[in-house]
Amino acid sequence: MNQQLAEQEDLLFTLDDGIGRIVFNRPQARNAFTFEMYERLAEICDRANTDRAIKVLVLRGAGDKAFAAGTDINQFRAFETPQDGIAYERRIDRVLTTLEQCRVPTIAAITGACTGGGAAIAATCDLRVGTANTRIGFPIARTLGNCLSMSSISRLTALIGPARVKDLIFTARLVGAEEAASVGLLTEVVDDLAALDKRADEVARLVASHAPLTLSATKHAVARLQKRLTQDEGEDLILMCYMSRDFREGLDAFLTKRAPQWRGE
Repeated sequence: MNQQLAEQEDLLFTLDDGIGRIVFNRPQARNAFTFEMYERLAEICDRANTDRAIKVLVLRGAGDKAFAAGTDINQFRAFETPQDGIAYERRIDRVLTTLEQCRVPTIAAITGACTGGGAAIAATCDLRVGTANTRIGFPIARTLGNCLSMSSISRLTALIGPARVKDLIFTARLVGAEEAASVGLLTEVVDDLAALDKRADEVARLVASHAPLTLSATKHAVARLQKRLTQDEGEDLILMCYMSRDFREGLDAFLTKRAPQWRGE
């Protein structure tokens, strides 16, 4: 029997036969995340750590246009002090760490755009199934001029290597499904949305049937192999970007739909 555990306008969660399904439900905004959505995602992961009825989590964006297009730009409009940027990146680090350390396996079912914070969420999941029209990237160098946190850079580097991380961010390009699969950003590619739902469900049921302690031990072992710098070690980089004139220019340019004029200051 399907049990509706939680439902709110922007993020939906259901549990059915051990499979927890999380849907980012803002298709009109390409499923861009509000701060409340980040917090709700962390709450669900925390619940999965103690609720043994949850065997696996599947994350998906509503509609067929996007998995998640990062953080909603409007969340940045109130940024004025150095602490605003630090607090934001600390929030993202905390939520992604909660997702990464979640007791149960996590599967990202990706179609369409998967960018910025959405790509960071997908990269943190254990498995990623995409469709032929999936496009993944971190186009921040041509949009806002901000930066990824040390934790996000660490996870991404461990997943695809330092050279590819630089390539993605320096070029601000979005990687298509075929290339994404070849470099490890996707573990599997299917044709379309219908095939994605079917395959994500198959993988979730397969994983849910396996020994939970084996899966948990493997997750922890892999995490222990990946060096993590402290939040403090990356704060100078966060401040350099978020307190810059370029960040304000990028934000204004994005909201007014014009090309930003970067000054490097």
